[in-house]
Amino acid sequence: MTQSQITSVHKSIDRILETVKELPEETIRWKPTEDEWSIMQIMAHIVEALPYWVKETRQLVETPGKEWGRNHLHEPRLQAVKPETVDAISVDEMTQALEQVKQTVQAGIAELTAEQLASEATSVNPNFGTKPLSFIIDHLIDQHVNKHEGQIERNLSKLNK
Repeated sequence: MTQSQITSVHKSIDRILETVKELPEETIRWKPTEDEWSIMQIMAHIVEALPYWVKETRQLVETPGKEWGRNHLHEPRLQAVKPETVDAISVDEMTQALEQVKQTVQAGIAELTAEQLASEATSVNPNFGTKPLSFIIDHLIDQHVNKHEGQIERNLSKLNK
């Protein structure tokens, strides 16, 4: 099961990297509105979020039933996308970090067993409740990066409007 999610994550990240390499830096750093993230911020979020969720997954393997997760006010999550944070990073550094995320996901979830994936724990986020470990991989790693890939495409569609 996890191999298909790993492949999906890798493909999403590869498509993001392929899109970004064709763009000028000003487009990568452009925010469609004050309330929307730039492509650079989206990449920074992925670089922070996926390793976070891999780490949560590993902690649940080590301590089954441990409470897991965070909310949208989690400080490292917020810090990763702050303009001053992303402004201090070059596009090349960010794309290299995004490339590294593929290895982090691969190393973190490739060896999980069906029993581990089925084990349940309760999230600190009441929107999630009690979920199996596979939920984190499906929704907060695989589908998460895929949603942000779509967000990048939406940003680009607003560029010429």
